[in-house]
Amino acid sequence: MSEDILINITPQETRVALILQGSVQELHIERTLSRGMAGNVYLGKVVRVLPGMQSAFIDIGLERAAFLHVADIWEARGHDGQATAPVPIERLLYDGQAITVQVIKDPIGTKGARLSTQISIAGRMLVYLPQDSHIGISQRIENEAEREALRGKVQRLMQADEKGGFIIRTMAEDASDADLATDVEYLRKTWSTITQQAKTRPAPSLLYQDLSLAQRVLRDFVSDETSSIQVDSRENFHMLQQFGHAFTPSVLPRLMHYTGERPLFDLYGVEEEIQRALGRRVDLKSGGYLIVDQTEAMTTIDVNTGSFVTGRNFDDTIFKTNLEAAHAIARQLRLRNLGGIIILDFIDMENADHRQAVLAELNKAIARDRTKISVSGFSALGLVETTRKRTRESLAHILCEPCPACQGKGQVKTARTVCYEILRELLREAKQFNPREFRILASQMVVDMFLEEESQHLAMLGDFIGKPISLQVETIYHQEQYDIILM
Repeated sequence: MSEDILINITPQETRVALILQGSVQELHIERTLSRGMAGNVYLGKVVRVLPGMQSAFIDIGLERAAFLHVADIWEARGHDGQATAPVPIERLLYDGQAITVQVIKDPIGTKGARLSTQISIAGRMLVYLPQDSHIGISQRIENEAEREALRGKVQRLMQADEKGGFIIRTMAEDASDADLATDVEYLRKTWSTITQQAKTRPAPSLLYQDLSLAQRVLRDFVSDETSSIQVDSRENFHMLQQFGHAFTPSVLPRLMHYTGERPLFDLYGVEEEIQRALGRRVDLKSGGYLIVDQTEAMTTIDVNTGSFVTGRNFDDTIFKTNLEAAHAIARQLRLRNLGGIIILDFIDMENADHRQAVLAELNKAIARDRTKISVSGFSALGLVETTRKRTRESLAHILCEPCPACQGKGQVKTARTVCYEILRELLREAKQFNPREFRILASQMVVDMFLEEESQHLAMLGDFIGKPISLQVETIYHQEQYDIILM
């Protein structure tokens, strides 16, 4: 199946959409003011060591200190990269120490960035591991003979006194010796620059920044199935051409400048897809639908039949809805970039064969996901537990913020509930203060409720406290917001 990649670039942000068979499969957004930090290398300063948690907070120049766990400290491991006897973190780090670290997870929500001292630098075909002489190979390269051939090629490129190692990426499957040698030279040069800067710069300092989103598209996203890469910015198209000539010459024939009058994302319906991806409900072609709820702890996806009724009996309807939902769920995980714990609530199926078929269809659908994902079987409650590696913010967290009225709860108190809160607050303040008058500032809905259905209760309270109570509409107030002014 052929895949098209669309790159929309403006001065403020870069947006990338992956289109498969006319349908948007992935969306990536990088804003100039808040570029993702995963992959960046910093010279950090240890702010605080926490022996009880076997972790430390590291200042890398961000608003929040980053987090480093002892399991992510290379010096705590053996030469084979595996943990030997546990080494307490207080024996490895001390407050004020300068340390070279790499971001492995961007700051998400209220959590700071996650760090590691095991540095890895990604190239087009190889990942360089400066501290580990091991040669690893992507599991996606399954042919054993090909794996050994690639291992031999890389070993021949390694110097006699080579301290580092490499991970061979899927992109290296058909690479020539010259391509691999170019990648090795680039990675060694990059690491040399990092080590030199670490000796001369103060902590905290940025030593190495990962490629921009548009450059990473050429390095990481393009595959044999990619038929075109369209860029709607002439200036950036030429910059990507230069980058491609240096690092990814094989993708240049597919790189093209889009010059159409209609915006590129409008032409392929990507803007509409973004709006749908921010909603809770995902409609299925059959008439069924999904409900996606994202919380701090996990994401839940509920499958419903909706108006879909077909087949010989209701069991067939449920089975077909769940099969269609399996593909829709896999797409939504990629499209919304949902990570962490994801609970899938398929419609209950009595037939064990149906459950296995749906699970198999789900595993087949997520096989295209380039992010690590694992799926368990159906639990005793009929739920499927899924985990997807979280390395950056979800689409909703990038584009949206909590509603100022409901603070992200998804609901607000009724006008009557707010009225009763105000009456209680009036009584509380009347016992503490002795003003000439109480004035209530509230939204139009709350004031209308006081003037109509709750007018008797307001009048009774005024008589009880012996003070006049006036009402004033504040148009900028949301329904839960109010103030009581002592006149």
